[in-house]
Amino acid sequence: MATATAPTTGARSRADAAPRNVRAGRSRVNGTFWLMLVPSLVLFTLAITVPAIMGITLSFTDSVGFGEFSWVGLTNYVAMFSDPAILSAYTFTIGFALVTVLVVNVVAFLLAVLLTSKIRGKVVLRAIFVLPMVISGIIIAYVFSFLFANSLPQLGAWIGIEPLASSLLANPDLAWLTIVFVTAWQGIPSALLIYIAGILSIPGEVYEAAAMDGASPARRLVSITLPLVAGYVIINLIIGFKNHLNAYDIIVGLTNGGPGTSTRSVAMTIFSGFTGGDYAYQMANATVFFLIAVVLAVLQLRTTRGKAAF
Repeated sequence: MATATAPTTGARSRADAAPRNVRAGRSRVNGTFWLMLVPSLVLFTLAITVPAIMGITLSFTDSVGFGEFSWVGLTNYVAMFSDPAILSAYTFTIGFALVTVLVVNVVAFLLAVLLTSKIRGKVVLRAIFVLPMVISGIIIAYVFSFLFANSLPQLGAWIGIEPLASSLLANPDLAWLTIVFVTAWQGIPSALLIYIAGILSIPGEVYEAAAMDGASPARRLVSITLPLVAGYVIINLIIGFKNHLNAYDIIVGLTNGGPGTSTRSVAMTIFSGFTGGDYAYQMANATVFFLIAVVLAVLQLRTTRGKAAF
């Protein structure tokens, strides 16, 4: 009997030791978790949360950014909704974001279809198309600014195309097109990578079955590829629109908001107020812009969760 109970006692000892090891392991993981979280949380609070709260508070004052100030309530908010400069900035920014996100997604999707098809050198082509994503926006803007101001007018004059014979950057009706082009050129790679991932996740058997049924490549694109990557399309549209609303560096490098104020974005308008004595007024503008960004971020989060199956 003693021999029979010995293994049982040993098993019980190991069973008693296991929870202690699990508890000890959990304690170490939790300690590491807090060690990594607390510094990041402190930095985020000091660098983001506290300045945001201070800025929102000052938007209800007449502060110029320093010194004494008085409370003015909703005066800044009421004034900004009737300010032609701010309304013009919002009109340009929203219109620019809509056009750019459309161009980016159409081109990125077509390139993704091409780069996932049976062509030679597609791996090298993918690497080439991704390069604009890793270059600074301000550098890209300065390079294209030289091209639009010098090289393109010379080419336009040589070909005989009158609109291109002068700098597009100086044309108040066409300058926004240069911003769309350059922003799309930099934004296509990120959308392209998402579309490539989506297309590659589609089982090959689906295309094989469609081909056996006699479906043409165009039919397979419309009836198979597009419906199965619809979730990726929605995510790209929301992320792209949100990012393009914050356009700043490329616009500064290309037109600096000109000619006049025809290409001044909301971000540029807000920043100009910080150095022009309209600190509290532009903080009200920044608060409204922040709320728009929050709504888009929540929509993006909900859409991403809802389309996780794709």
